[in-house]
Amino acid sequence: MAIEQVTVPKAGESITEATLNRWFVADGTFVKADAPLFEMGTDKASQEVVAPVAGVVKHLVKEGATVAIGAVVAQIDTEATAPQASGGRQPPVAAPITSLPHLEAIPSPAAKRVLAEAGVSAADVKGTGTGGRILKEDAVLASGGRQPPESTPKSNETAPVTNGAPKPRGADAPRSPETRTTREPMSKIRKTIASRLLESQNTTATLTTFNEADMTAIQDLRAKYNEKFEKKHGAKIGFMSVFVKAAVDALKTFPLVNAKIDGTDVIHQHFYDIGVAVSTEKGLMVPVIRGADQMGFADIEKAIAAVAKKARDGKVTVPDLEGGTFTITNGGVFGSMLSTPILNPPQCAILGMHTIQKRPVVVNDQIVIRPMMYLALSYDHRLIDGREAVHFLVRIKECVENPERILFEI
Repeated sequence: MAIEQVTVPKAGESITEATLNRWFVADGTFVKADAPLFEMGTDKASQEVVAPVAGVVKHLVKEGATVAIGAVVAQIDTEATAPQASGGRQPPVAAPITSLPHLEAIPSPAAKRVLAEAGVSAADVKGTGTGGRILKEDAVLASGGRQPPESTPKSNETAPVTNGAPKPRGADAPRSPETRTTREPMSKIRKTIASRLLESQNTTATLTTFNEADMTAIQDLRAKYNEKFEKKHGAKIGFMSVFVKAAVDALKTFPLVNAKIDGTDVIHQHFYDIGVAVSTEKGLMVPVIRGADQMGFADIEKAIAAVAKKARDGKVTVPDLEGGTFTITNGGVFGSMLSTPILNPPQCAILGMHTIQKRPVVVNDQIVIRPMMYLALSYDHRLIDGREAVHFLVRIKECVENPERILFEI
């Protein structure tokens, strides 16, 4: 018997452990070389690990277990491949993991709660998410359209009259204490996000300054050139690329905002790697656009689309998330009108974009309706003074309201 040991691969210099999120191949199942074997999650990202050789897999670690980098998590018997049987027929090979409903049926936290409330087994639900993951919509559909508790009417609301008297909703289905709540461990990424946010609040002197930008010029540019732009470059003109270019311009004008603190030293960074916050099912990730100062609008749009897709598909790697000098987050895509973004250490500033709303404003002593966006800049007051932060945000506003400044670098 020839046994190949499968270990947890390295995932970055500072990472010492990972979580085995799920197996793609069942215990005792034949796997081909280079086929996905398991998914590991670190405090920064998740990645698929492939089988180094072909053979029959033996699990040594359960799903959800925390393992050290380099630890052995499985063995592959390379001599247990399916041999040719007499008569030239090949015996059946164990079914691939996609035929195992208990491995496909991995519900998201929201979906898990819906299924629990409806008493539906995850094994009976076909997931439409990445890798067969069960989404909330799948769970609602499988449970006959029933929503989780927060979307149901309150207990003091009444149903239609039955036998001459109103009956409280939910009275026929009293719930046991065990079904009222569910408990699950936080994912590695979620724990790290929580830890880093708390660290940011506790170790920085964070202040936030606000301004607003008139988005008329950008909207006019998009309406006029978007069709030709997309035909030539294969990407649409988005707001984010304009803000990335505006941020680079402002960072060059106020270089201290692009710096970071290391102990009692200030590290001045003469490059512009801009982090773009992306919301995923696993939490907020900030992949980095490298060398944004050397890129045009089309290149930035393509880069943003590429890293956002990787993040949402769970294929972001550690290098994708490291080394940013400044971050932009857009809560406006969710309808946020105003917020105070939290710093992404060791960066010393972060720009928050918000939803665009038409509001009355005064232009040339006339009240007009304009599409306005509130902007927020959170900054570390240990390094950046209020005067510089305000001027920085004003520069962002000027670039956004006058995109020709960015185009002609004036």
